[in-house]
Amino acid sequence: MGWLSKIFKGSRHNISRGHYHGNRGQDANYNAPSTSREAWLEQENEDIDRAIALSLLEDSQNGNIVVDNEIQVKEDEQLAKALQESLNVESPPRYGNGIPYQGNTYQPYPVHFPMGFRICAGCNTEIGQGRFLNCLNAFWHPECFRCHACSLPISDNEFSMTGNHPYHKSCYKECYHPRCEVCKLFIPTNPAGLIEYRASPFWTQKYCPSHEHDGTPRCCSCERMEPRDTGYISLNDGRKLCLECLDSAVMDTKECQPLYLDIQEFYERLNMKVEQYVPLLLVERQALNEARGGEKNGHYHIPETRGLCLSEEQTISTVSRRPRFGAGNRATGMITEPYKLTRRCEVTAILILYGLPRLLTGSILAHEMMHAWMRLKGIQTLGQDVEEGICQVLAHMWLDSELRSTSGSNVASSSASRTTKKGTRSPFERKLGEYFKHQIESDTSPVYGNGYRAGQQAVRKYGLERTLDHIRMTGKFPY
Repeated sequence: MGWLSKIFKGSRHNISRGHYHGNRGQDANYNAPSTSREAWLEQENEDIDRAIALSLLEDSQNGNIVVDNEIQVKEDEQLAKALQESLNVESPPRYGNGIPYQGNTYQPYPVHFPMGFRICAGCNTEIGQGRFLNCLNAFWHPECFRCHACSLPISDNEFSMTGNHPYHKSCYKECYHPRCEVCKLFIPTNPAGLIEYRASPFWTQKYCPSHEHDGTPRCCSCERMEPRDTGYISLNDGRKLCLECLDSAVMDTKECQPLYLDIQEFYERLNMKVEQYVPLLLVERQALNEARGGEKNGHYHIPETRGLCLSEEQTISTVSRRPRFGAGNRATGMITEPYKLTRRCEVTAILILYGLPRLLTGSILAHEMMHAWMRLKGIQTLGQDVEEGICQVLAHMWLDSELRSTSGSNVASSSASRTTKKGTRSPFERKLGEYFKHQIESDTSPVYGNGYRAGQQAVRKYGLERTLDHIRMTGKFPY
């Protein structure tokens, strides 16, 4: 074939096999090649095509007889393709695998390619002679390949990636390795080398598993673990209350009366007015547990009861004056006094645990008011899931109505709810209300959780009034 020699005659580019002399951080002096690999291959393709065309022209002029022109051209193309593939230069390899908390780890690879225009992906200027890096499918000046976090050049042997951004491995850990929100340290890995932490499903709080067993306090209201440098209020009965929940906490019986009136008005709007007078008392944990022991019937939420609807005559120790908080955030000066319950109807009193935020206190009160309403209406001997379920439905309805409204009515005092004069709730108080709704909705207990979901489904399908009528007649939820 006449065109075979023209391939080598027509190509004017010499392939320079440059070598890398020196370490990263040193300059390598060498004769840089003239073109990039891609441009060189493109030029070779043009030379091959030109050689084929010239050869065919010479054969035609010399009177060569082509028996089957189509077959000849096909053979020429196959030979040209084979030559082209034999000239391909393999790209330098990329090393490194991703690890769980460091993203994808790679090694910058200093290389030489034939001389030509290499544009730095960092500064968009020609690299020219000297050392350069081939990373992320691009060329870089060593000083232009920089960490996305600290903006300093990456001179380490390895780097980490997230998205399209490179990081020093230490910077990546600082940015993406989770820190414990309690002790502020990096969450350690377990024996298998994986990051293991605990998280609140609502607050998205991450913390070390060890804090569940090392005595780290947890707020009795929002159930969050606060950072070590954050103060708690220690209530007289041993509970811990975070400062944000303290901001709207209801602390004594007198302070709770406006909220009680608010709950009564809520029931009236549902055409469920409670005609009889039922005392409302705020009590400590011990008094609540003692009152529970004095009841003949009842079922209570585990792990802690925070409200009771009583039917028996008892003497209850009630909180008559809120505590003050002094040195060490301890409650002092709280006054309790005995209150003798007299049975005038089926309900003798409603007890609520003191020191809880207003929205939580209100939801517990709405729950216990439903117990009282059913007893006063003669609706008794219900299954636990039906009675507790419909009470949880009313608690959830009250929370929802409070969060939908633009103001909290009948706020007991300026300290009972951080609201403006216009009555708008603080962002945290609204978040707290959503958390209490979430607790009701996600409760996994057969009585309270499953009972709530069955009752909520019935109320949504048939309405509250028809659901209550069905409960009165059958003792079950309608389906």
